Amino acid sequence: MNFLPLGKRVLIEREEELKATASGIIIPDNASKEKPSEGKVIAVSKEVEGISQGDRVVFAKYSGSEITLDNKKYLVLNTDDILGIIK
Repeated sequence: MNFLPLGKRVLIEREEELKATASGIIIPDNASKEKPSEGKVIAVSKEVEGISQGDRVVFAKYSGSEITLDNKKYLVLNTDDILGIIK
């Protein structure tokens, strides 16, 4: 994939939600309609500082633009919509 975000944007791959609880209870797909609000940084614009490829980040729920590259869905976010980096 060749995609380079422009401006102060990053390309995010959403992380799938856990399908079971810690105690082993399996959660059906239709129980949770919300999209996950964390993901892995796939590509970073040259203007972005402090965030690098491979970081796991948390972002605002209803932010960004969804795009499809190589039959896979990604999210393009402004850095202002990123709430933090998970270490």
